[in-house]
Amino acid sequence: MFAHGRACRPSDSGAALAVARWLLVVAVFALSICLGCGSGSGGNSSSSAASAGSGSNVIAAPAANVQEITVNKGPNFVFTTVTVCVPGSSNCFDVPDVLVDTGSFGLRILASAVPGLALPQSSVAGGPLAECVQFLDNSLVWGSVRLADVKMASEVAGSVPIQVIADPAFPTIPGTCGTASNAHQNAQTLGGNGILGIGLLVHDCGPGCVTSAPPGRYFACPASGCAPTSVPLASQVQNPVALFAGPDNNGTILELPALPASGRSSVTGALVFGIGTQSNNGLNGATVLRVDGNGNFTTTFNSQSFTNSFIDSGSNAVYFLDSSTLGIPTCTNTGRFGPDVVKFYCPASTQGLSVTQTGTNGASSSFIFNLANAESQFNSGSEALNNIGGPNPGSFDWGVPFFYGRNIYTAIQGASTPAGSCPYWAY
Repeated sequence: MFAHGRACRPSDSGAALAVARWLLVVAVFALSICLGCGSGSGGNSSSSAASAGSGSNVIAAPAANVQEITVNKGPNFVFTTVTVCVPGSSNCFDVPDVLVDTGSFGLRILASAVPGLALPQSSVAGGPLAECVQFLDNSLVWGSVRLADVKMASEVAGSVPIQVIADPAFPTIPGTCGTASNAHQNAQTLGGNGILGIGLLVHDCGPGCVTSAPPGRYFACPASGCAPTSVPLASQVQNPVALFAGPDNNGTILELPALPASGRSSVTGALVFGIGTQSNNGLNGATVLRVDGNGNFTTTFNSQSFTNSFIDSGSNAVYFLDSSTLGIPTCTNTGRFGPDVVKFYCPASTQGLSVTQTGTNGASSSFIFNLANAESQFNSGSEALNNIGGPNPGSFDWGVPFFYGRNIYTAIQGASTPAGSCPYWAY
């Protein structure tokens, strides 16, 4: 299964801090087009003695394909503003505080963020279409699938299927979706006004939802009630970047500045659309990490290889191993975030962890990731932090700390780029 990632934004009242990986019930994502691809350009190796996110990078200047992003609360939540319009009209809402997530696919907006915007309802043979998205912590989002023009910078994707979360026209959450009390129905519990999924794939479910009707995913909702349904690819919630008119529709670059060890209260960066399509989005010698059929590469740590590794701006820390394996304790239940801080690592002093990332093409990058005491970092008041981590047994979820000081490329499956047409991450 392709693993999707995001973290729930905490509040000072103690909302969940830990990562909540997307749990998609469909296991077929057709990434096989990448299998057997050669290394292509950019298949080099690199090495750095710097901490993850402490290198140098260039933040793109304002341009037609550049969208501003900010990290100013969370901590480590990357936000942008997305314009959502009734297709073919000037009837639009600018939706701020939308989480930017390279670990998922498709735009999901709270109904409360677009009040009164009459977006056309998407339907299948069985009736109006709705969607349930479940997380590994048993939380979920539920809402209608509607069509919208999606605008960012000067880029436009027309009539994109998006999810409208907590749509009042669909008040009842089906039992096969999950428990209603676990649903994110507002900005406080969701962590923002929506999620912008700009990951490696185009469709959020793929061929598995075309040929079957998974019980907890898409629903046809006639007046008699909602029932699981299959969904054509064109009707599934989709990565809006892939639907831009072109040419900047083959991927993205997420750019955040380098940080000091103490972090910063806020930072501004850039979300650049396109890879190798403009003068400001070339690969520039970046190391290309191609992925396997599950969308993962390998991270090697302490002579062990973890093949379930991915890069995820929707996770607010680097999530890996467990406390007993790593030999580093989790935090206590004191300080700014109360009991939820135990979901992070709190070493007595900052630890430098040497790791190597390797793609299926053999390209690799070695560096040292600094792991600091998360409780102390949170209590400092900094919202942008490049050295926090938390438990996630058996895999490496390279969240937002990995992005600081790096330009992270996300190449969309099937699109052509200077490094070939396979999906990949690069930096």
